[in-house]
Amino acid sequence: MNNRICVTADGLVKIKAVLSDLKNKKRPQVVERLALARSQGDLSENNEYAAAREELAFLDGRIEEMETVVSNAFVSTVPVLKNSVCLGCKVKVKIDGNEMIYEIVGEFEANPALKKVSANSPLGKALLGRKPGEEVEFDAPAGKVVYKIVDIC
Repeated sequence: MNNRICVTADGLVKIKAVLSDLKNKKRPQVVERLALARSQGDLSENNEYAAAREELAFLDGRIEEMETVVSNAFVSTVPVLKNSVCLGCKVKVKIDGNEMIYEIVGEFEANPALKKVSANSPLGKALLGRKPGEEVEFDAPAGKVVYKIVDIC
């Protein structure tokens, strides 16, 4: 079974920063909140205690997930000659006369608002391996969409 999780070098740095923040900042704060709530007496009717326990469980799950990503990360390098779309590439596409630039990233780095598209998304899968001048068609929530690849940056 392949446990590798493809990420860009920048993405791995950001994931490690999030993990560090969770482990070294947020978790200790929640543990402190939990201890304070526990010291307030009857735990059966202590909403703060219940909320802190729930938040701690969520944080521990998130930390475990991020540790798994970091330990299984495979950093994809962008080739010097960008003759086809690959993980880490920025690709300029044209749709209905409008040009957009998308960056193809790993699934844990994806952020549609910043035009960072997961390589595992329908658009990412359609673009991977394609060359400038090619048209790609993929299924979007609004229906079939056709993009023309203008350039690989």
